[in-house]
Amino acid sequence: MEELQKQVHQLQIEKALLEGAAELLKKEKGINLLYLSNQEKTILIDAQRNRFTLKELLQQLKLSKSSNFYQKKAREKPDKYVEECQLIMTIFNSNFCAYGYRRIHQALKNMGKSLSEKVIRRLMLEENLMIKFSKRKKYSSYVGEITPAQLNLLNRNFKAEKPNEKWLTDITELKIPAGKVYLSPLVDCYDGAIISWTIGTKPDSELVNTMLDTGIATLQDQ
Repeated sequence: MEELQKQVHQLQIEKALLEGAAELLKKEKGINLLYLSNQEKTILIDAQRNRFTLKELLQQLKLSKSSNFYQKKAREKPDKYVEECQLIMTIFNSNFCAYGYRRIHQALKNMGKSLSEKVIRRLMLEENLMIKFSKRKKYSSYVGEITPAQLNLLNRNFKAEKPNEKWLTDITELKIPAGKVYLSPLVDCYDGAIISWTIGTKPDSELVNTMLDTGIATLQDQ
């Protein structure tokens, strides 16, 4: 019974924070509390302090006590980068949380805003604006033996005595905020150099053939 009460209480905290975030961001769906900036988390905590303890709110939002304290102090003093900070948050969120400080620097420059990369990095760190990477995994299209297996010519001997003697390739699936992409590189066993590579949204023959054609073209240039 006690465990059930704890779970209900946790759900009440999460529900209150989600409702607060929806009001703050003017958005009803697709809100992830962990993706909020530290400033937004601090605002939510202040709004819910009369209902829940600071410790409970910090744990739910995965925010350290020191970060919360810093944000409260920062809000109490004027910040000359208030407008720029809002622009950075808008650019970051409108680009699937996939823009780093260099691309944001360029975006601001295109808007006629002059801000150093160092300042942008600091503001992004303060606001917890970090690119969300998913763990990459090796792509496998194996569905069983539908054609005769090819001869294993290398037999796990990946050493090469000269350049372009042995090439290796594979397809790696990468998850980014915009969806899945597939990387197909061509690697020279001699020195590990990348001969060519292609990236696309489908792990099909065109992806691999384009990579091979580009690699073969480098031989013709030699």
